[in-house]
This record gives sequence, C-alpha cells and structure tokens, in this order.
Amino acid sequence: MTAPATTVTPVAERRASRGLWSDAWRRLLRNKPAMLGVVCIVLFVGAAILAPVIAPYGPLEGELSNRLLPPSAEHIMGTDVQGRDQFSRILYGAQISLVVGVGAVVMALIMGVLLGALAGGLGGKVDAVLMRSTDVLLSIPGILLAIGIIAWLDRGLWQITLAVAVTYAPIFARILRGSLLALRESDYVIAARSVGAGGGRVLTRHMMPNALTPLIVQATLVLATAVIDIAGLGFLGLGPPDPRTPEWGTMLTDARRFLQSAPWLVFFPGAAIVISAIGFNLLGDGLRESLDPRLKR
Repeated sequence: MTAPATTVTPVAERRASRGLWSDAWRRLLRNKPAMLGVVCIVLFVGAAILAPVIAPYGPLEGELSNRLLPPSAEHIMGTDVQGRDQFSRILYGAQISLVVGVGAVVMALIMGVLLGALAGGLGGKVDAVLMRSTDVLLSIPGILLAIGIIAWLDRGLWQITLAVAVTYAPIFARILRGSLLALRESDYVIAARSVGAGGGRVLTRHMMPNALTPLIVQATLVLATAVIDIAGLGFLGLGPPDPRTPEWGTMLTDARRFLQSAPWLVFFPGAAIVISAIGFNLLGDGLRESLDPRLKR
C-alpha cells in the first residue's frame, strides 16, 4: 500500500500547483483595473519598441522656423523650442524610460535577492550586519540617494540605472528576508531538514521558490516609481549628458519656460509619465490580489 501512495502524491501536487496558478490567472483577467494597467503598459512598451516605425520625424530633426507650433495634423503634439516634433521625441523617450527602468529593477532584484537570501538563510550575525546596512540605506530618501550616486559617478544612462537600482535593492532584500523567516518553520522545510537536506538545498529548492511571489508583485510596483524617478532625475538636470536626448524629464525641464505660451510641451510628456506609472501600479495591485490566497473570492 505504500508504493501507490508515493506515486500519487507528486501528481496531486502538480495538479494543485497548476490549479493555483490557473486560478490566479483567471482572477487577474477578471480584474478590470489590472487589465486597464496592461493596456497602459502595452501602449508604453509598444511606443518604445516601435518608435523608429511610428515616429514621423527623427528625435533630433527640427527647423527653427517650426518652433513652438501648437498641435496640428502635421505635428499632432506640437513642436518644441527648436522645432522638433514632440510626438516623435515622446516615442523615443519611452525607449530610455523602458530600458533604464527595467534595467534598474532587474539590477535591484539581483542585489536584493542576494542580500535577502543571505540574511534570511544564514541568520545570526550575517543577518544583523546586512539588515542594519539596509536600514541605513532605507533611512535616506531615495531621490537624494540617487542624486548622490550620480554626483559621485557622473551623469549617464548607466549611472542612472545603478543609482535607481541601489535605492530599491534594500526594499527587495527586506521583503525576501521576511518571507524566508516566515517559511523557516514551515512543515515542508522541517521535513526537508529531517531527511538530511543541507541548508543550501533547503534554501534554493524549497524556500526560495515559495518566497518569490511578493518580489514579483513588488517589482511591478517598483517599475512605476522607477519611471517617475528617472524622469525626476532628468528634470533636475541629472539625466543623459547630451541635452538633446529625448528623455521625458529633460523635456519637462526644457518646457517649463513655456508653461503659459506652449502648455502642450509640458502636458504630453507629463501624460506619458502618468500613463506608464499608472499602468504598472494597476497591474501590480492586480497581481497582489490574484496571487494572495487570502483575497480569494
């Protein structure tokens, strides 16, 4: 009677796993705000990828005779002070926000997972040292920390990516450490240890896969604030070193002098930032509701 039980259990576990993920997927599809967020993200990503195809003009192409033209059939979002098409520059600016934002979140995830896994898996003095270090970083406002890093490393897209990543890595480390501490006394972890599994195997094969769900949700939410931070750094003059680069924050800086005479120069880049940030926030909230069993209806 023992052999049939051992062959049925893995099949039952796989079915239960498929059922949980499929149920979460169905709940996400029924979440209308989350689907609205997906539409906003698709617009954002599509604009970045298809910018060379969609843009009617080059991002640096312009004539002074066409400066500060209002929105029209030829320039649907108007032109800037140098006669460059605003719609084309916003499309190319989406490329910078997408690449730097995703790169910063991926880098922050890698750093945060390493720190959180070491702290939550090893515990003791390692946990104390790493968590006090993250507390110091978390005590500094993120934008100020990013400004300090860029001032130290000089301006550039790579520097912006690293600066934004460092500001969010402690958040991921804290979340993963808390999840690992909660799972340390779980039944399946105790069972794995009782059969002789080492600490590294228990951490990587049993604890980590069950602790990644909060990180996925947090990464989606962080993408929204990363887009805002990138634009904020550009607005403060810490964006790409070339002032002609079509970056949304830099475009807002150039447009603030014409807020009354040419308000479209502020409205359209600001709307692009808001739409992309709202999209990631709505999707993140939808993922949190669909992946949390306690919110199951």
